[in-house]
Amino acid sequence: MQPMTKQELRLADRASRLGTESAFEVLVKARAIEQKGKDVIHLEIGEPDFETPANIVEAAVRALHEGWTHYGPPVGLPSLREAVAQYISESRGVEVQPGEVIITPGGKPILFFSIMALAQPEDEVIYPDPGFPIYESVIRYAGARPVPIPLHEEKDFRLDVDQLASLITDRTRLIILNSPQNPTGGVLSKQDIREIAEVIGERNIMVLSDEIYSRLIFDGEHYSILSEPGFRDRTILLDGFSKTYAMTGWRMGYGIMRPELIAHMTRLMTNVNSCTASFTQIAGIEALQGNQSSVARMRDEFQKRRDVFVPGLNRIPGFSCRLPKGAFYVFPNITQTSWPSKKLADALLEEAGVACLSGAAFGDAGEGYLRFSIANSLENLTKALDRIEQWVKKAL
Repeated sequence: MQPMTKQELRLADRASRLGTESAFEVLVKARAIEQKGKDVIHLEIGEPDFETPANIVEAAVRALHEGWTHYGPPVGLPSLREAVAQYISESRGVEVQPGEVIITPGGKPILFFSIMALAQPEDEVIYPDPGFPIYESVIRYAGARPVPIPLHEEKDFRLDVDQLASLITDRTRLIILNSPQNPTGGVLSKQDIREIAEVIGERNIMVLSDEIYSRLIFDGEHYSILSEPGFRDRTILLDGFSKTYAMTGWRMGYGIMRPELIAHMTRLMTNVNSCTASFTQIAGIEALQGNQSSVARMRDEFQKRRDVFVPGLNRIPGFSCRLPKGAFYVFPNITQTSWPSKKLADALLEEAGVACLSGAAFGDAGEGYLRFSIANSLENLTKALDRIEQWVKKAL
C-alpha cells in the first residue's frame, strides 16, 4: 500500500487574524535561557507574585470535599452571582441584580464573548493603544474594524476625550475602556469618565469597561462608567479574581450587563466552556465576602515597589518613567536610547538577564516604551535596576 500524501492544512481565513500575548512568548524564551544556567529576573508576566489567601484556598478545599465537583449552570452558581451583585452594588454605587451577572473561566471570555456578540464585519470598535493586545486580536477575529485611540504620556496615559469624539462614527459599535490600565498603569479620573459619557451621549454604542485592576489603585479612587446615568444598559463591566486575590491560575472572572445580553453570553458559555468550575466559584464567594486585608497588603506592597522602581529607572540614562497610578506595571519611555523597543527588550533579556516586554507589543503607540511588571520582590527589582544600569553603561 502506497503511503498517503500529507495534505495541506487548510485554515479558515479568521484563524490568521488571531493574535497572541507576547508576555507568554517572552516567558517561554526566558525559561529557555534559565535552562542554560543563566539567572533571569522575571518582570514580563502580569500576575501577582503572592499566594492566594489561605481562607480562599481553604474554602476551595472544603468545596471539593463537599462535592462541588460537577457541572454547574453555564451562567454561574446563583450564590456567587448574588455575591458579585452585592459587591458591585456596593463598590460602584449602583444597584446590580444577580440576573445581570455571568461567571466565566477568567475575564477573557467576557471580552471575547462581548466582541463576538456585538461586532460584525463593517462595525468599528474603539480600543486603547497601547492596550491589552487581546482587544485588537479579538476585534480582528470577529471581522470588525479595530480603531485605536492613542494614550498619551503627557496625559499620564489617559485618553484624550476630544480625540475619542473624532473617532466615533455611525459604524462605532463598541468602545473599550480599561482603568487602571495595562500596560501603562494609567487611571481614568471621575471627570474623564463623565466627559467620555458626555461624548457618547445618546448614541446606541456599548461600552466594555475592563476593570480587572480596580482594587489596585495607588492614587485617587476607582470610578466606573457603569455608575454614570444612562449607562447601566450600555455598559459591560469586566472584572474578576485573578489580580485582586492572586488567583490567576484559578481562571474565574465575571461580567455585569443587561439581562438580554446575559442570555446570549450564556449560549456562548454553553457552546465553548459549558460552565466555570463549581468549587472555584465557592471559593470566589469567600474571596468577596471574607477578610479583605490581603488585598490591602498586596496593594501597599505594589505601591512600595513602584516608589522604588520608578525613581530607579529615571536615574538610568535614556530612561524616563512616569509614576503609574494603578495596576502593577511601569511603562518607561526609552526613545532617548535610540533603540527600538523590541530590540532593547530582547537585549535586556539576553544580555542583562532582565525579562520585560516591548511597548510595541501593546500597539503602535507603544513603540518607544518598555513594560516592566513590578510583581516581583523588592530585592529582585533592585537587582534588575542594577543590571539594567550596568548594561546601559556598556551598550549605550
